[in-house]
Amino acid sequence: MNRLAAAAVSGGILRLRSFRKRKEAGLSKHEEILKQLQGLREAVPELKAVLLATNEGLPVAHSFANAADAQRAAAMAAAASGMGRRISETLNAGPMSDISVTGAEGQVFVYAAGPKAVLAVMGPPGTNAGLIHLEARETAARIGALL
Repeated sequence: MNRLAAAAVSGGILRLRSFRKRKEAGLSKHEEILKQLQGLREAVPELKAVLLATNEGLPVAHSFANAADAQRAAAMAAAASGMGRRISETLNAGPMSDISVTGAEGQVFVYAAGPKAVLAVMGPPGTNAGLIHLEARETAARIGALL
């Protein structure tokens, strides 16, 4: 299978530079992923960032409200997910679902998106974590099924 390539954002719109296309119900794989990420942004408009990355730490698609480095964020999200998986396995907690980090400027949540990718989202301080979990977990599951 071809590697997923890094993404670019133009005008707040999620775009992929390169991605192997597969037609499903009229949409290519990359179009369906973009649709899922855009749907997440619409469902939780206060999100500051949305990032889809491979488990190897390569950005697939992203949308940041600030000038964050997508490659660095993708690498860290993949590392956090890998660490979460190891902790869950070591403590017999079952498969890792998500990881959260709370900072002074917001909350970051990292979700497994199937066996090949991770979905990371960032909300502002005091964000509705329940709504983010509800929407992001569903989005991660749908994206995981695509990959």
